[in-house]
Amino acid sequence: MAKVELKQPIIDEIKAQLEGAGSIVVVDYRGITVAQDTELRKQCREAGVTYKVYKNTMVKRAVEGTEFEGIIADLEGTNSFAISKDDATLAARTIAGFIKKNKIGVLKSGVVEGTYYDEKGIATIATIPSREELLGKFLGSIQSPIANFARVIKQIAEKDGEPAAEAAE
Repeated sequence: MAKVELKQPIIDEIKAQLEGAGSIVVVDYRGITVAQDTELRKQCREAGVTYKVYKNTMVKRAVEGTEFEGIIADLEGTNSFAISKDDATLAARTIAGFIKKNKIGVLKSGVVEGTYYDEKGIATIATIPSREELLGKFLGSIQSPIANFARVIKQIAEKDGEPAAEAAE
């Protein structure tokens, strides 16, 4: 069996992982211990991020001609890959949190929603809160003025003579 035939299932696996993915992050994992790697894999699994180590040549073949092609220039050295399908910034956030806590590893680059980001760019992407957090902050910011308006109306009603509870009846 030719080498190409042995490698094709791995390339197909990578392509399947990238199908419908919102992002891929390239991580330099040099110096990571087995225990740290196990913890990182656990965190990724719990977050819904696929984290794997593939040969750079396999990833290169899998991403050629796709929106993730930008990472090809960074496929040198010891790399692992984090792929997120649901939340485009989740892979970067998960890996960055691990790196910050353990002070080991480097976010090399990534592609988020079709746009390539270098090391600084992907680090910035990792600081973006999740969609749910952003929606919560937005709702909190519009809820405050509405609550203040309701209090002012209540105070006006009470000032005009009757308590607000009686005025509402």
